[in-house]
Amino acid sequence: MHILLTRPLEDNLEMILKFQSLGHEVTHMPLLNIEGIKYEDLNFFDFKGIIFTSSNAIKFLDTKSIDKKTNCFCVGSATESKAKSIGFQNVIAANGNVNNLKELILQNFNSADGKLLYVSGEIISNDLDQKLISEGYNVKRIINYKANPVEKFNDKFIEKLKLKIPEIVYVYSQNSAISFLNLIKNYELVNLWMDTNLMCIGEKTSAVLNEIKWKKIFLFNPGEEEFLLYKI
Repeated sequence: MHILLTRPLEDNLEMILKFQSLGHEVTHMPLLNIEGIKYEDLNFFDFKGIIFTSSNAIKFLDTKSIDKKTNCFCVGSATESKAKSIGFQNVIAANGNVNNLKELILQNFNSADGKLLYVSGEIISNDLDQKLISEGYNVKRIINYKANPVEKFNDKFIEKLKLKIPEIVYVYSQNSAISFLNLIKNYELVNLWMDTNLMCIGEKTSAVLNEIKWKKIFLFNPGEEEFLLYKI
């Protein structure tokens, strides 16, 4: 099958290689550019745990002064791998679902143990910090990166895409979906996706692209990409 992956290369490289090893043709078209932004100075020793819902949050965080033995909660395996690669030792990871991550935190960290630091991007699909605060936790959120839409694509790339529209597209966020919709309209690709299965993280993401006619739309959690291949 021809598969289109839309995350930045750092986040998609493992998936590209996996799908290629299974014999699939993979086209990579990142829809967002990730950019680090300045965040307030913190005394990391004030916090007894740290939460990451994206590997980008780790990438753009100055971790030199963080105790790597602190409790580290990650949303999924990619974020977990990133945390371990820079030295975090006590890492607990969910299966890519923020609600499951919340439950893991409730089970493994007592609200009386101290403050939690939640590091995230500018836009999040789930208010994890507010949900934890409603459970009696002391949580501080800092924003250390933002996602900018890619607005211009190589004309040769677009022409090649038109000649062979993918059978599967994976879209990972509402921002990515908006960028993808703009791409489809700007490059006159609106009527080319009727034989394509759209794979989206969450209903908010899929809702953005509902005006395009797809073969089918599937919702998934990170880590389920390969499993979805066998559902179509």
